[in-house]
Amino acid sequence: MTIPGSDTDTDLLAAVRAGDTAAYGTLYERHRAATRKLAYALASDPADADDLVAETFAKVFATLRAGRGPLVAFRAYLHTTMRHVSYHRARRDRRLMFTDDLSRYDAGEPFPDPTLERLERTYAARAFRQLPPRWRDILWMTEIEGAGPAEIAPRLGLTPNAVAVLAHRAREGLRRLYLQQHVATAVRPDCRWTGDHLGGHLRGRLAPRDATRMRTHLGWCAECRARLAEVSEVDAISHRPYRQRNRSGPTG
Repeated sequence: MTIPGSDTDTDLLAAVRAGDTAAYGTLYERHRAATRKLAYALASDPADADDLVAETFAKVFATLRAGRGPLVAFRAYLHTTMRHVSYHRARRDRRLMFTDDLSRYDAGEPFPDPTLERLERTYAARAFRQLPPRWRDILWMTEIEGAGPAEIAPRLGLTPNAVAVLAHRAREGLRRLYLQQHVATAVRPDCRWTGDHLGGHLRGRLAPRDATRMRTHLGWCAECRARLAEVSEVDAISHRPYRQRNRSGPTG
């Protein structure tokens, strides 16, 4: 019998994989408060937040019983799962609300969804912070200040054409990193490598050797193919995420 507080999370995770459901109950009690706090930050309605907590714990439990999921760092894995569940619930609800008004959908009118917007802004801000300083500078000048290559060139000591090339590379780099934010962290080392490179694969930016490794892995790994399908959908429905953010600049 598992006694709350008597085992580390690592011990409890191993016990859950071995079939001890009480161990998962201990994990639930140990991390419920922190998880509810995150849920209330992601969902404005208390009932939605409670549903989010229940779905997240159920999803992680099913993953563990299937022999997958985290070996350590349970709370980090739990919170990452919750963010993805929240994100996909928001997108699902958005699609459902459009079904009774196809004219609006076909016209491409934006649908304001606070939860989705908050998550996407966080993803964009994280991606922006990971860029090299020079790329961040060029994006700020072009996308936030609205300056053109001819105006920026003297400030950077470059030709207008070189500024345009640099801006294109910076936008592509931001796009890859933005897409990467939507990929759930995998546990297996080979899946972690694949997950870390899905953004580059989707944008056609992998080196030939890495592209071959990616294709080989995706050929047999159904989980990574599912991750690729998710991030491909994000790429298809999103357009220039950085420019679409508030003109005051990245936040989060």
